[in-house]
Amino acid sequence: MLDLTTNYLGMTLRSPLVVSACPLSEKLENIQRMEAAGAGAVVLYSLFEEQIRQEREAMHHYMVYGTESFAEALSYFPEPDIYHVGTEDYLRLIESARKTVGIPIIASLNGTTPGSWVKFARKMESAGAHALELNIYSIPTDVHESGEAVEANMLEIVKAVKAAISIPVAVKLSPFFSNLAHTAHKLAGVGADGLVLFNRFYQPDIDLETLEVVPNVLLSTPQALRLPLTWIALLFGRVKIDLAATSGIHTGHDVIKLMMAGANVTMMASALLRSGIEHIGVVEAGMRKWMEEHDYASVRQMRGSVSQMNAADPSAFERAQYIRSLKTYQPRVS
Repeated sequence: MLDLTTNYLGMTLRSPLVVSACPLSEKLENIQRMEAAGAGAVVLYSLFEEQIRQEREAMHHYMVYGTESFAEALSYFPEPDIYHVGTEDYLRLIESARKTVGIPIIASLNGTTPGSWVKFARKMESAGAHALELNIYSIPTDVHESGEAVEANMLEIVKAVKAAISIPVAVKLSPFFSNLAHTAHKLAGVGADGLVLFNRFYQPDIDLETLEVVPNVLLSTPQALRLPLTWIALLFGRVKIDLAATSGIHTGHDVIKLMMAGANVTMMASALLRSGIEHIGVVEAGMRKWMEEHDYASVRQMRGSVSQMNAADPSAFERAQYIRSLKTYQPRVS
C-alpha cells in the first residue's frame, strides 16, 4: 500500500498536496471540498498588513470623531482594537475550519514591515491555526536602501513573529536575493520553521486604450516549477528547514519531481483555479500511478533522492549545466 504521508512544519500530512493561499479558501465549504479531494493541508487566503492598518485607522477615526466636544467623552471609548469586521471574519474562518475539517489549517499574513499586524499573528494562533505562512512581499525602490538592509528588515519581521506566537512559521520568499542560500540559512537561524519557494512577482500592465497602469494576474504554467525545483534541490540537506514548493505544480509528475528535489510539500493554486478543487484528486492519482509503475512505496523514500547532494551529476544544478545547455541547444531555423 502506498504511503503518501509527509512531514511539514512539525505536522504529519496525509499527502504532500497542499492548497496554497488563494481566493478558493475564502469559503468554508471550499475548504471542506479540498479535504474531501485529498489535500494534505490548506493555506488560507492572505490577510494583508495594509488591510489591518486601514481597518485600525478607520475604527480609530469613528470612535473618537466628535468626542472633543465633551470634556469626559474620550473616557467613554475603549482603546481602538484592530480585530473587527474583516479581520474578525478571517479569525472566524480559522475557528470554523478547525472545527469542521481534520487537515491542518495554515493562516497567511502578507506584509513588509514590523508593526501591529505582527500582533495579529497571536489572534490567528488563538483562533486555532496550526501554523502561519508569513508572506514578506516587498518591492524595494529606495535607491539609498541596500540589499543588506532589505534582508535585515525581513529577518526582524520573522524574529518579531516568532516571538509573538508558538505555532510553526514558514516564510514565503521571492527568488530575488544576491545569495538565496545565505538568506535561507539566516532565516533558519532566526527561527523560521519552513521556506515556501517562491512567491510570484506580479507585474502590472499598461492598457493602451485608457493609458492606465492596470493589475494583471497570470496563472502559473508547468514551466514555472523549474525555479523552485532548482533551489529546493540546492538547499536540501544544506539548510535545516522544511521546504515547500509553489508555482507551476499542475500534475502528479510535477509533484514527484519536486519531492525528488527535496520538497516536504507541494502547493497548488493556479491548477485548482483552472480545473476546480477536485483536480487535487487527479494529481494524487497521477502520483500513485507513477509510484506503482516505478516501485516506490512512499513519498519519503523519494524525497531528496535527486537533490544536488544526491544527484549522479551534482554539477547539473550549477553553472556547468548552464554552459552545456547553451552549447548543445540546436535552433530549428538556420
